[in-house]
Amino acid sequence: MSDKILTLNADNFKATIAADTPVLVDFWAPWCGPCKAIAPILDELARELDGVQIAKVNVDENEQIAAEYAIRAIPTMLIFKGGQVVEQIVGMTPKDALKAKLTAHI
Repeated sequence: MSDKILTLNADNFKATIAADTPVLVDFWAPWCGPCKAIAPILDELARELDGVQIAKVNVDENEQIAAEYAIRAIPTMLIFKGGQVVEQIVGMTPKDALKAKLTAHI
């Protein structure tokens, strides 16, 4: 995982998503195959895009956060801006599509 990707938990989640810049939060689990497949794409986007923060929430370790946002399938990615969900992406998504969704919110 890129050093530009934050690992979120109950201690830092709310403060991180409150940013005025877009924050893509990847809800994932270590046993999830599609989650593993999308991880390198998120690493690339974290390095390529300025003005966007990418973060991850392990749903097994942070069940309360996953429940609060009604995460029913993984990977689910939520894009937050100013603490509000502005976009939801469920499942494996091509890099170009993710990049377009993120840059639309910059």
